[in-house]
Amino acid sequence: MASGRGGVLELAVLGSLHETPLHGYELRKRLNALLGMFRAFSYGSLYPCLRQLLTDGLIVEDSASDTASAPAESPITLTGRRSKIVYKLTAEGKERLQELLTQAGPSAWEDESFGVHFAFFRHTEAEVRLRILEGRRSRLEERLDGVRTALARTRERLDSYTLELQRHGLESVEREVRWLNELIATERRSSSADEERQPTQEGTSRAPTPGADNTGRHAVPEDK
Repeated sequence: MASGRGGVLELAVLGSLHETPLHGYELRKRLNALLGMFRAFSYGSLYPCLRQLLTDGLIVEDSASDTASAPAESPITLTGRRSKIVYKLTAEGKERLQELLTQAGPSAWEDESFGVHFAFFRHTEAEVRLRILEGRRSRLEERLDGVRTALARTRERLDSYTLELQRHGLESVEREVRWLNELIATERRSSSADEERQPTQEGTSRAPTPGADNTGRHAVPEDK
């Protein structure tokens, strides 16, 4: 599937279906909650994305009737209801999702895609999470430098409202950088704790048995 916006939507769809199979309406609601926080989400782009994922064998359709759980004699079954299409992830789709979750390059740091990658951090390896967070912070720090330079250069020519808008944008980026610093520190502490635990566990498993020689065999006292 195409990169850029298409790649972000692909990740969002596959990640959402990894949690549970979803009807189209349920999927739209979940994507709106996920993507709407970070950028405008166009419903018109969802179904072309789903068709492409179906063509690629990454998802499958499953018809589920609204009356599937109703008793056989229930009046509901006599009226009949239109079945809904449920989208499910295939084995290939799960592999594709893992591939997308390992991508930690600049495309994962941008405004459009960072939030979606972050939403699925629980499925992402710690090393990849840290690279994405550090990359995002680096990108925002570059942006801060540019905004501060431009603000210092044009401050005298700006009216009070435009100046306040610039300051608001600057403060928003500064807040996100502080947030990223906290997340990065947490990830590093967690990683260090895991590394410290591992040698301790290995050392415990290799501890010699009391009364055993350095080969692991119990020493036999010599006859006197």
